Amino acid sequence: MNNMTQAYIIGLGKSGIAAAKLLQKNGYQVTLCDRNTSPNLVTSQQELEKIGITVKLGYTPTLTPENLPNLIVVSPGVPWDSPLLTMARKLKVDTIGELELAGRYLNKTPWVGITGTNGKTTTTALIGAMFQAAGLNAPTCGNIGHPATELALQENKLDWVIAEISSYQIEASPTLAPKIGVWTTFTPDHLNRHKTLENYYQIKASLLNRCHQQIINGDDPYLRQKGIEPWRNSYWTSVKGKANLLCDSSRGVYIEDAWVTAFGELILPVALFKMVGRHNQQNLLLAVAAAKLAGIDKGAIASAITSFTGVPHRLEFVKTYLGVDFINDSKATNYDAAEVGLKAVNGPVILIAGGEAKEGDDTAWIGKIKDKAAAVLLIGDAATSFGKRLQECGYEAYEIVETMDKAVKRAAEMCQQLPVKVVLLSPACASFDQYQSFEHRGENFKELCLNL
Repeated sequence: MNNMTQAYIIGLGKSGIAAAKLLQKNGYQVTLCDRNTSPNLVTSQQELEKIGITVKLGYTPTLTPENLPNLIVVSPGVPWDSPLLTMARKLKVDTIGELELAGRYLNKTPWVGITGTNGKTTTTALIGAMFQAAGLNAPTCGNIGHPATELALQENKLDWVIAEISSYQIEASPTLAPKIGVWTTFTPDHLNRHKTLENYYQIKASLLNRCHQQIINGDDPYLRQKGIEPWRNSYWTSVKGKANLLCDSSRGVYIEDAWVTAFGELILPVALFKMVGRHNQQNLLLAVAAAKLAGIDKGAIASAITSFTGVPHRLEFVKTYLGVDFINDSKATNYDAAEVGLKAVNGPVILIAGGEAKEGDDTAWIGKIKDKAAAVLLIGDAATSFGKRLQECGYEAYEIVETMDKAVKRAAEMCQQLPVKVVLLSPACASFDQYQSFEHRGENFKELCLNL
């Protein structure tokens, strides 16, 4: 093995490519590996090899004591307990995620780290908008915006890094310690990877414990039940007024008499905020708390909120057709997020759901369907099993339509027959049975709607 410091990067996505360029710039000899092969990956391979980065497609490296890299960087989708990574850690190879790598090079810049089961993306986008309205160079990254290593490659000075951080990324970021940590919600998700709820909770908690200041959603039933004990010095939020805070009001952000109040100061009337749903008001309070802790004044907070319309694929308005609103909630990839989507819109609803099913408890989601859905159109791999579940629960008004194309056509016909207000794509499933990502699925839905 030659004398240069060697790094393997596993996964040729956007974050893997940015990580490779960052390490190469800092003197590493980099090999990028991806077990898949496709025309797109081959194009990326050719471009990277031109700048001296070795790319191996259809390849998983094997580690032997004689042939060990100094560093392995993994993409979020690679399971932390995969044989390769387990072996790497056993052989004491520094094994980290792309976000941890960025944190090592951006350790002079303060971070806001946002985690939680649902609500992360909207909260991250809101915080980014508030920091940017205050004139700060504060890009969003992680699961939203740029890969974090791309920010570490930039020459210009960053004031803050606003990072949406999934449990997968936390597992692979053992020393990342944001200045401000935000915990949005906590419900069962990714249990096929994290095995137990307690294990999943501890992964999230480990990030918050490393943060200098913690902000927690006091309206989340699970976090509330965990109580103040583990989070004694945290800042808490509540949409239900001062009396519902789990802390002294000087450390709380809450809504009362239609105003948002933060740490004892009136910030803005909640009516300025355009996004629908109680859960979005919870996201708003978390964002206001982060902005106030960072010293941002209420003028900048109010101007950011007034112009904020939401994030793509999360309760995103697409068009009105025959007086019915078509709404894209493709980002609802689990039962809880889909239940929140149904709760947030005006009923009666025609719901489009299905895809690649995840483990979890569907009871509350099905309850909300019975409450608000005039009809359910089922697509993807989960269509048959979802139909069976709905029938078991006494809900008969569903049809298996298989594809998004058929679902949108059928929904358009039904708008003429049923007294509905909304057609909602809120799948409660991952997208990988028919699409590359939830974004790809949402874009397809929007295109079909716009062609009606």
